[in-house]
Amino acid sequence: MALSSTEGPAAPHIADAARGNWVDSRAPAALRPYLHLARVDRPIGTWLLLLPCWWSTALAAIAAGSSFPSPALLALFAIGSFAMRGAGCTWNDILDRKIDGRVARTRNRPIASGAVSLPAAFAFLAAQCLVGLAVLLCLPRFAIVTGIASLGVVAIYPFMKRITSFPQVVLGIAFSWGALMGWASVFRAIEDPALLLFAGCVVWVFAYDTIYAHQDKEDDAIVGVRSTALYFGRKSALVVGTCYTLTVVLFALALSAAGAGPFAYLGLGGFALQLAWQVRALDIDDPARCLAVFKSNRDAGLILFAGLALDTIVPALL
Repeated sequence: MALSSTEGPAAPHIADAARGNWVDSRAPAALRPYLHLARVDRPIGTWLLLLPCWWSTALAAIAAGSSFPSPALLALFAIGSFAMRGAGCTWNDILDRKIDGRVARTRNRPIASGAVSLPAAFAFLAAQCLVGLAVLLCLPRFAIVTGIASLGVVAIYPFMKRITSFPQVVLGIAFSWGALMGWASVFRAIEDPALLLFAGCVVWVFAYDTIYAHQDKEDDAIVGVRSTALYFGRKSALVVGTCYTLTVVLFALALSAAGAGPFAYLGLGGFALQLAWQVRALDIDDPARCLAVFKSNRDAGLILFAGLALDTIVPALL
């Protein structure tokens, strides 16, 4: 029987989650497996899904001459990213339940450990998708169609690690779709600035998920799962640095195409410096360092968003 209080038997620690996080310390015990399944205790994925949406919204505001990125769009994208990141993780864990049970870092995930049954996981997946759909229906028709077009990519991603050494390419497309959504919501079109931003995001995701994959490379090799971490091996730092350089170049082209001003470029400069720090700090043989460097992409993304937002706010105040 489900426990109704916040107290209960201590659950095994979930990898990537900070010890003592609010899910484990304050959430009702009956809800904890579902919150773990949606990675609520590990919000970095939500941030990384959300940031391209916010960048695109801010870039569109610059191009439109607005005084601030639309607060309504920023809020909708925050809710949608939270729901759809959870849905994506649930779908991934449903498909990977047997693999997860054989990998040290993932064996305590709710489905693999038996804390959430398969029927319950599918019901939870449907509930999260309904929240995402409700958010999508609040957007203009062109943006709705654009959002629906991403579902196929999201659906096939979990299979990619079984058939290619480059599943990060598909993940990059899925996690970068927001770079199209903000622009599509403002202009009812997808134009060069959004496409350049999208391309830069795909390369960015490819790089940071290569860093993330180094946590699992030994287990992945044993169970037969492929990744760029295994493919590039000792060359990973060089590949990550090259990808980050290309990301900055593509973002600079996107800013130029949108007619961005100095604050946007200042934000991009801060973003670039943070990425350079990542390459310098990366140690592919230290899983804890890989995770810390990976998570720092949230900070890089917020620096860039701040610059984009200031590029709309400051001219409006002058």
